[in-house]
Amino acid sequence: MPDEGGAVRDLLTALGLAMVIEGVAYALFPAAMQRMMKAVVTMPPSSLRAVGLTGAVLGLLGVWMVRSAMITP
Repeated sequence: MPDEGGAVRDLLTALGLAMVIEGVAYALFPAAMQRMMKAVVTMPPSSLRAVGLTGAVLGLLGVWMVRSAMITP
């Protein structure tokens, strides 16, 4: 029987880790984060969309590579 809660646990773990990484960035580099937000506000929607899609694809590729390389017990 597969681990029924595994997918939800993985999703919540990933969301928590993303929050930790973002929180650390704001805590350690608040001025740089403010500059980045000001720059983002001036970007056209098409550029934001391209950056977002690129990040999503690279993230998905990274997760796929890690998951496919893992050996299950």
